[in-house]
Amino acid sequence: MNVAIMTDSNSGIAVDEAEKLGIFSMPMPVIIDGRDFIEGVNLSRAKFFEILAIGADVSTSQPSPGELMDMWDDILSKGYDEIVYIPMSSGLSSSARNSEIFASEYDGRVVVVDNHRISVTQRQSVMDAIVLADAGMKAEDIKKRLEETAYDSVVYLAVDTLDYLKKTGRVNATAATVGSVLGIKPVLKTTGGNFEVCTAVRGIKKAASKIIEAMRDELETRFSAFAHEDLIIGTAGSFVDQVDAGNWNSVIKEAFPDIEVYYNKLSCSVSAHTGPNAMGVGISRKLKA
Repeated sequence: MNVAIMTDSNSGIAVDEAEKLGIFSMPMPVIIDGRDFIEGVNLSRAKFFEILAIGADVSTSQPSPGELMDMWDDILSKGYDEIVYIPMSSGLSSSARNSEIFASEYDGRVVVVDNHRISVTQRQSVMDAIVLADAGMKAEDIKKRLEETAYDSVVYLAVDTLDYLKKTGRVNATAATVGSVLGIKPVLKTTGGNFEVCTAVRGIKKAASKIIEAMRDELETRFSAFAHEDLIIGTAGSFVDQVDAGNWNSVIKEAFPDIEVYYNKLSCSVSAHTGPNAMGVGISRKLKA
């Protein structure tokens, strides 16, 4: 059975990296002043952050049904028997639910995974799916395994401002209120639904410390049954200066030296919700075949 793995660029896996991994990635559009843009095609990250800085009207959207189904058709035409599609969490977008409706026209050849992941945890789902497919598992069995282990992951995020998340409804009313206080940096948490405030501090350095503290607590509770070699930590950010990205990754590596740590930038489609200079981190369990 030849199973293709597909995701969307909210995972941080762009089209060029997907090709290197032997998988497929659907680019997620960014809408700027009513026009559609695709990161790496007609929108650079530098230009995107310039646009955010001047206060342009920026939002995101889903690929059209035609674009999604055309991509599925193209993948199947390459000789694949089945497709496992891993979009962003249904708790943050209707993309997964809509994709399930479209997939019903493919007689089981396309299965949509809704395991409540975003960014680095969504990326790890993709990497897990590759391992499972290489071991010979069928698409439906891969979907079942990923969804059974959906909550073996968590994401923490600190943002400069909650204006962007508030605008797009990705935070609750409490978070929006906390974020209105001058200088207060809320630390947010999600396991696949809307982001909720877990603490709030004054200054981004204190926010980083709180994230590390929260992660250590997760390792002692949610992930206590897993050996550290079976876990992976993904750092992410919408940093305007890439030096800050390297620094953030180094901080987390130093804090958790016995766990694999890597950096994966937040896509423009995710950064549209977080705003610039957000810093995040996710812990996930690595699946074995």
